[in-house]
Amino acid sequence: MVATAACAPPAPSSSAPTAASTTTVNPPRYVDLTHDLSADSIFWPTGPVFRLDSVADGVTSGGYYYASNNYSGSEHGGTHLDAPVHFAQGRWTTDQIPLDRLIGSAVVVDVSAASSANPDYQVTAADLAAWEEAHGRIEPGTIVLIRTGFSQRWPDARTYLGTTERGDAAVAKLHFPGIHPEAATWLVERQVKAVGIDTASIDFGQSTTYDTHPRLYERNIPGFENLNALDQLPARGATVYALPIKIKGGSGGPLRAIAVVPSH
Repeated sequence: MVATAACAPPAPSSSAPTAASTTTVNPPRYVDLTHDLSADSIFWPTGPVFRLDSVADGVTSGGYYYASNNYSGSEHGGTHLDAPVHFAQGRWTTDQIPLDRLIGSAVVVDVSAASSANPDYQVTAADLAAWEEAHGRIEPGTIVLIRTGFSQRWPDARTYLGTTERGDAAVAKLHFPGIHPEAATWLVERQVKAVGIDTASIDFGQSTTYDTHPRLYERNIPGFENLNALDQLPARGATVYALPIKIKGGSGGPLRAIAVVPSH
């Protein structure tokens, strides 16, 4: 009789995954940096507020449901874009801003303590230098976001803007933090691609000459205003997508801004 070897199962491959070697990749976290647009939204005192008019809302004669609205309002209200042309003649309009200026790695400079103590606070170049000392250099092409903490006051115009009044006379009564012109020059020197803030303007409320706007916008650095939820972002490491309505020739427009925060 010829002896036959017993059949044995093949040895496991060294490359086969095992329970111990399998890693789980956590999905990134998404943060909405945009306030809702509604009748309660805060707009600059001299600009038309947001309006939504119902055209249809119900079952039609054809038997199907149909809803449609008309909307209107200033470019510069709610969470919105300032295109460079807003304060710099001949610079980019809303539709001309390259997409790579609206998307990028972001840093968050937190001045909420100083802003809480002084609603007229202006972010200084020293604030930005101190942030770099703590978190590393702000590289060219970064989106810089200023967190004052004022987004938590939305949509209460009295505490967010400093006044509930509207019209030309209300502008002198505005009180909210902004960016000092010297800090704007510092950001230009760092060659940042965009600047955002969680107040109604990158210039502080009591400004009468709005010097910060042209210092940035002359260099085609867009601004994002009335941002929300900056407290949910790390000091650095998030990626921001800030995409406006593409208004041809516009000086700005409603902005849908989000951040993607990687898991660690």
